[in-house]
Amino acid sequence: MMKIAKEFRWEMGHRLPYHNGKCKNLHGHSYKMILEFEGQVNQDGMVIDYFDVKSLINPIVDELDHSVLVYEKDYELIESLKKLNSRFVIVNYHTTAENICKYFLERIKNIDLPRNIFSIRVRIYETENSYAEDFIQLNN
Repeated sequence: MMKIAKEFRWEMGHRLPYHNGKCKNLHGHSYKMILEFEGQVNQDGMVIDYFDVKSLINPIVDELDHSVLVYEKDYELIESLKKLNSRFVIVNYHTTAENICKYFLERIKNIDLPRNIFSIRVRIYETENSYAEDFIQLNN
């Protein structure tokens, strides 16, 4: 077994309307994701080519970069963003680091990955020193 990892970064806004602290306000973060694939090394000497990882993941990151991630029931924020003609992505979960981590895992596990990959680990840094991490074992 071998692990490879690639780092991705993007800027994104969000808010947690139910929060009792500052996070109830619209704000942004410089997000960082560390994405790991674990599997058998293939005939080319790789678990998966880093170029392929970038090609598969960049469209997901680009969709979120310089946009606002909005919970589908945050109607006030959605209306405000529409009036401002601002970029936003509506999701069916509160936009915590934990849920963003699960979002990426769900999107990535549905990509047609090489069969030699057995697991995916996603670590989402919301700040420089705070992150959420999740892992999935694939049925290959």
